[in-house]
Amino acid sequence: MTKRLCYVLVLLLFQFPAGASDLAKEKRWSEQVSDSLIDGEAIELKAGDTGFLGIYTEAQQGASGRAVILAHGIGVHPDWPDVIHPLRVGLPEHGWSTLSIQMPILENDAELKSYLPLFDEAGPRLAAAAAYLRKQGAKTVVIVAHSLGAAMAARYVADNPKAVDGLVLVSVGRIEIDPKMDAVAALEKIKLPVFDLYGSRDLESVLGSVSARAGAARKAGNDDFRQFSLEGAGHFFRGTEDELVRRVYGWLKSHFEKNQ
Repeated sequence: MTKRLCYVLVLLLFQFPAGASDLAKEKRWSEQVSDSLIDGEAIELKAGDTGFLGIYTEAQQGASGRAVILAHGIGVHPDWPDVIHPLRVGLPEHGWSTLSIQMPILENDAELKSYLPLFDEAGPRLAAAAAYLRKQGAKTVVIVAHSLGAAMAARYVADNPKAVDGLVLVSVGRIEIDPKMDAVAALEKIKLPVFDLYGSRDLESVLGSVSARAGAARKAGNDDFRQFSLEGAGHFFRGTEDELVRRVYGWLKSHFEKNQ
């Protein structure tokens, strides 16, 4: 190997650290989403030196002091048509502003285990989103996350118990590659209100860990943990979007609006 080639490889390693989110793919997503956005406002958030896309959609009746951070699943973007978009535009109709954020992603064919280092990148993004919403006047901030994004959100909340006020896990499965990726391990530490929502036709990793997730909540002493299976729904809730929004809002209302 020549000295010049070694130098080029070193530069590439510094420019694209092992395990880092695919920022080029994020940029493409950001451009596409921003150009086609109808509802909401595209904003840039920062986690350290890394800028990333957020879509802020204010509650229809104006700022209510209540807001949701939306975290998507593996490899997609913050206006993804499955799960994320229906919640992003549906919850504001019920008085909850939403901030849907770009989670760290990899190339399309990346193995699930390759996402392990990205769990460390997800936390600062969720923190930046929460800080933005607090600056907008939100006194109540809840994370609503889907699939791999839900596993990332569970780990963040487990490590930062005072960062938000509640957590909705949509179709979160058990990932036993590493404890950091395991939502069950995270739930053993979470005492905040948690809504564990999944479809009756969900993935095996989700359905097969229902009891384990409930057991983890009991181990944590979390008396405000609820599970609900949405009949007929699959992992992406296609065809049941309205019911998905209704169930998530119903839980939010019962926990955070009853005294307001």
